[in-house]
Amino acid sequence: MDYSTNDSKSTSKNKVVAVVGGGLVGALNACYFAKRGFQVEVFESREDIRQAKIVKGRSINLALSHRGRQALKQVGMEDTIVSKGIPMHSRMIHSLNGTQSPIPYGKKGQVTLLRQRLDTPHSAETYSTTKLNFAHKLLNWSTETGAMTFLRAAGAKEEIQADLIVGCDGAFSAIRKQFLRQSRFNFSQTYIPHGYLELTMPPINGEFAMKPNYLHIWPRNTFMMIALPNLDKTFTCTLFMPFDEFENVTTGDQVIEFFQKYFPDAIPLIGADALKRDYFHLPAQAMVSVKCSPYHLSDKCVLMGDAAHAVVPFYGQGMNAGFEDCLVFNEIMDQLNEDFSAVLPEYTRVRVPDDHAIADLAMYNYVEMRSHVNSKWFLFRKYVDNFLHMIMPRTVIPLYTMVTFTRTRYHEAVKRWHWQDKVRNDIVHSSLELILTRGTQHFSSCNQKEDVVPCLTKRCWYGGWP
Repeated sequence: MDYSTNDSKSTSKNKVVAVVGGGLVGALNACYFAKRGFQVEVFESREDIRQAKIVKGRSINLALSHRGRQALKQVGMEDTIVSKGIPMHSRMIHSLNGTQSPIPYGKKGQVTLLRQRLDTPHSAETYSTTKLNFAHKLLNWSTETGAMTFLRAAGAKEEIQADLIVGCDGAFSAIRKQFLRQSRFNFSQTYIPHGYLELTMPPINGEFAMKPNYLHIWPRNTFMMIALPNLDKTFTCTLFMPFDEFENVTTGDQVIEFFQKYFPDAIPLIGADALKRDYFHLPAQAMVSVKCSPYHLSDKCVLMGDAAHAVVPFYGQGMNAGFEDCLVFNEIMDQLNEDFSAVLPEYTRVRVPDDHAIADLAMYNYVEMRSHVNSKWFLFRKYVDNFLHMIMPRTVIPLYTMVTFTRTRYHEAVKRWHWQDKVRNDIVHSSLELILTRGTQHFSSCNQKEDVVPCLTKRCWYGGWP
């Protein structure tokens, strides 16, 4: 079956794009290409989960923020998706003694939207030029011709060829394997020493067991638990912890003992019996971070989403970065008149530094979530950042705001963050030095005139520096 065309003057209506991977990014890409008039063939190795009685695999809540919303907006999907989500205003920090303290994400009105799933394959099917092919496992493909070989569910092989191959087939991408055989292709894969395990917090009397519009966090320095609300009034609780810590808990009684020590307020909400049962339902799952470069091979193939840049989930940007891939590619298509030979290298040039930056930020944010939020110095810095942003909104913008509520390029947000960090620290240190200097001068003046005790009784220290 040959979908390709060698006529350089042909319009997009005569060209076929093969999207390998029918997940979130693949399906959204299909919408973008179909909207431009391309014939789109989507190939997914799994069966259609919309029709499956049992869906295998891992689940994770999806955080949709500004970048993802902008990508959905371009294909008319934003309002539909947003209407079925739960807005998240703040982090809610749970201390060991049960105290709860909110930390807002940004200014009033800035929220992250939470969804359990997005039905992007259904949206892709609304385009008459799009065909979804499930149970098609990619066996091989040619970097020279773009020819692909798929294994179908019944065991038959199918040969496919298209004008452009878009690899959206996840962190363990079959498309990317051919890139690894090419000279000067950079690739790294890093498993963090922590795994994750999911638990469910049921509703109480038909309502959420906790306040729903928050990311609930139980930070415990080397590990943490989070809880995110679902539309059915449950919470998905996720325990992130080093694998050796998971391995130390081997019985139901040890589970309860562990939770009594670190998450006592969660036990009555989840239920002791459910904890004992669900903790051992599945083993702790691994998390991997993938970086590679370049994202393209000649004018035949391009990688997007996790196939290009799998990230750990601690910044809530994995899906948003993947969706922004689609949007950035679409913008470059406009700029370069859909010329794949020019579009693909430009996409690599623009996107690689940003995706590498968000991968690093996701790693950093795990440390912040499990440890830094317990620090008074961290909270003070957040206060200073927000204060400076309030009085200088265009000059000082908190990192989280840049990443989550703007389309500031990820790598530029990191550069600006480092600069702002230095400026803030200089301001704080200068202020402390001034206070200490004036205080020393005042104290010396008091010593010269009278004894220290009378000076203190006159409340010199509490009345402020002169």
